[in-house]
Amino acid sequence: MLGVADYGAFVAAILIFLAIPGPGNLALITSTSKGGIPGGLGATFGIIAGDQVLMWAAVAGVATLLVTYPQAFTAVQWLGAAYLAWLGFRMLIAKPGDAPVLNIEPRHYFKQAFFITLLNPKAIVFYMAFFPLFVDPAQHRGMLTFGVMAATIAVLTFLYGLVAVLLTHFLAERMRANPRIGRVLEKLAGVFLIGFGVKLAVSK
Repeated sequence: MLGVADYGAFVAAILIFLAIPGPGNLALITSTSKGGIPGGLGATFGIIAGDQVLMWAAVAGVATLLVTYPQAFTAVQWLGAAYLAWLGFRMLIAKPGDAPVLNIEPRHYFKQAFFITLLNPKAIVFYMAFFPLFVDPAQHRGMLTFGVMAATIAVLTFLYGLVAVLLTHFLAERMRANPRIGRVLEKLAGVFLIGFGVKLAVSK
């Protein structure tokens, strides 16, 4: 299909990667629990936008630059780790009645999720290594092939995010009667965000 080898396997691989727990999924859940469906959808579009930037940066050869210059890779890696840890720390120290770490306006959820996604330099290297696996050299059509792959990932991410948002919103409605559960979940989300930041910082 337009130079994409085994399109069905490509779609299946993307769905599997989307389901792997990580900062993106955590951003979806937290944004939906705080801002409802608009907040969750804002985070979904933020993840999509961040992914698109990383994918096209990978296609443009940014991954090669980061690998060639380890200092640049390390700087972006630590920036991403610091951002995740900062969000997590704010969640941990938040007190009842404080303004939410993730603001109510969907545009803020978009921005938070966008930077959580964008500040993961290993995603660039991942796309650089992942795309060639599904490119048919005999039928490759240059940027059109990569465009089809990028568009497919965007559509699948939206559908996955929509399902995750609706499920999270349904469960959140059941828990609103007990604010203590919400506070515990927020602290837990903060711990996980810090953990993701530390993992990103120390991983090779």
